[in-house]
Order: sequence, then C-alpha cells, then structure tokens
Amino acid sequence: MEEYAPGDIVEIATDKGLAYVQVTHVHPSYPPVVKFLKGPSATRPDNVTSLAEIREGKMAMVPLGGVLKKLGLSHSKAGEIEIPRAQRHFPTFRMPIRGKQGEIIYWWFWDGQGLTYSPESELTDEQQKMPTREVMSSERFLEQLLADAG
Repeated sequence: MEEYAPGDIVEIATDKGLAYVQVTHVHPSYPPVVKFLKGPSATRPDNVTSLAEIREGKMAMVPLGGVLKKLGLSHSKAGEIEIPRAQRHFPTFRMPIRGKQGEIIYWWFWDGQGLTYSPESELTDEQQKMPTREVMSSERFLEQLLADAG
C-alpha cells in the first residue's frame, strides 16, 4: 500500500472521472489529513498542482491507503506542492457534544495536541469552517470525492 506525505497530490480514478486529494498533515495517532480538490474531470489538468492552490476545500482525517484499497480505486501520486507556511500548523477540528435529546450543548476543538471548548452551542463563522473531528468512512470519502461530479 502506497504511503503519501504532506504535499502529495493523489489522483484517483473513479467511474465519474479523475478526482484529486492532497495530503496536508500527518499525526502520529490518527490517519492523515486530506484536502479534497476540485472533483472529477475526464482528463488530468495540464498543471495538476494548480488544483491545490485553492485555499478552500473540505478537509478530513482519512486512512487514505486503506480506504482506496477497500473501494478498489486505482490511484497514484500525480504531483507534489509544498504546503504554504501559513497552513502548516495542524488544523483545528470541531466536535459537537450532545445532550440526551441529541441537541448540541457545547463544542470541543482539537488542534492535534489538546482540547479546548466553547460553552456556546452556536458556532462562530470561523468555527463553522473548521472540519469535523471524525475519521471518514470509505462511503463518506467516495461521496465527498464525487461531490463536484455532474
């Protein structure tokens, strides 16, 4: 199983075309963090690294090699681009803490090292942009990978 490092852009062949993710961070106790890049196209872009230059993009913790193997998707490293200095710190993930009725009581925030919390049940605009702290399943990964497919 191929291991990917931060900065690697991975090309994944799907039935909707070629899709791309970029590994952005690794953590010793969790799966790699990947950023989903603009989704499926019929052919590889001339400059595949330009896909990673877009700052916005859904991020998730994904056991990438295992997920791709489970889904039976052909994949390979298509390029590599250095993670910009401002984006090298481990991203902060959010996690809702729910009450007995399923309502959100407050939020935990995890930065790869420790937890902080907000006693508020509503997120700020900035907090809403944070990825959810979850290890993404194969099914959710494929769904997100194909989210831009027409």
